Amino acid sequence: MKIIGYFVPALLGFVAFAQQPTAAPSAGKTQAKAHPDYVLGAGDQIIVRVLNEEEFSDKPIQIDMGGYVRIPVVGRLQVAGMTVAQVENEVSTRLKRYLLRPDVSVSIAEFHSQPVSVIGSVRNPGVHQVQGRKSLVEMLSLAGGLENTAGPTLKITRRIENGRIPMAGAHDDPTGQYSLAEVSLKSILEARKPEENILIQPHDVISVPRAETVYVMGQVVKSGGFVLTDNETISVLQAVSMAGGLDRAAKPQNAMILRRTPEGLQRAEVPVNLRQILDGKQPDVRMQPEDILYVPDNVPKRAFLRGLEAAVQAGTGVVIFRRP
Repeated sequence: MKIIGYFVPALLGFVAFAQQPTAAPSAGKTQAKAHPDYVLGAGDQIIVRVLNEEEFSDKPIQIDMGGYVRIPVVGRLQVAGMTVAQVENEVSTRLKRYLLRPDVSVSIAEFHSQPVSVIGSVRNPGVHQVQGRKSLVEMLSLAGGLENTAGPTLKITRRIENGRIPMAGAHDDPTGQYSLAEVSLKSILEARKPEENILIQPHDVISVPRAETVYVMGQVVKSGGFVLTDNETISVLQAVSMAGGLDRAAKPQNAMILRRTPEGLQRAEVPVNLRQILDGKQPDVRMQPEDILYVPDNVPKRAFLRGLEAAVQAGTGVVIFRRP
């Protein structure tokens, strides 16, 4: 009885350990559980396992450009356009010629067939694989969300063979190979136009252009860049207000705007007497996108201004503010 009393708990412990799920073998950097609706395509890699059959290993099998794979015993099988469950059923059906009750499982080792490119002002731009049905907002989330520099709209480019973009205002490009559409970011993020949060197709390109920005630097409370909203223009006084006002050490009568020349290779210096504008003796000045308003504390130094321009162009050390 003592032996049995010792053996039973030990046996139960062994059974519990044996029933614990084991980690699937690593088969590539993007191995993940597939969405049930994920459709396999060329470039994807799958692993086919059959219980108690040594011919089937855990080595990934890549789907060739024609959509085929070669599976032990089964032979050459077209799997592109099928889900994992459909492949399991097809392999099981073919193995019934040789096995009584084949226990087949198929998993995806790497996703490569349904790329979507998200570029521009997002935190993680690049190519993302679509696993299942993904909406436009979900794809932006996969890309890490928007940067502060993101503009008011985004653009979607889709291959015509994948269907035209189902959105008012969508149009074909001059070559007739792509469908193009522009979407207001504010509308979809605030759920004002949920119909524009469309489902994304493989090989779509989502581009988030950088917003137009003005910069206020020097002796102000809050230096940095300020994003302009849809078709917005601001004046010098509005820009100073957005920057929190003038610092006590400011010399507003010597302020200036650094403005790009038509050639775009350098900036022209436009004198702005903020003191007289504040006193109502001169009209306010409208700023243009990418203008830099500089408020000095003494006579402006050209070397400093050139360094300021370089910092803005490189985006280093310049904080971008976006108003709610």
